Amino acid sequence: MDLIDKTTEKLKAKLESFKMITGVLIGVLSLLFIVCVYGLLTKEDNSTFLALIIMPFALSAIIPLNFVNIKKIKKE
Repeated sequence: MDLIDKTTEKLKAKLESFKMITGVLIGVLSLLFIVCVYGLLTKEDNSTFLALIIMPFALSAIIPLNFVNIKKIKKE
């Protein structure tokens, strides 16, 4: 990510968008995990929820990358 060529306003806008995207991602992944756990505990056919519970763990690897990008933008 090339931050040197960006103006302060563009960096602030990018910082806010990263914060919003990260927050939404955390919320959606948490909701998906809760729904999957609820489905595993209450439904008889667990195959769908068992397959879906992998998704929050797989996609949670994006969250630390976003925090690294937020830190870089704040530093710049």
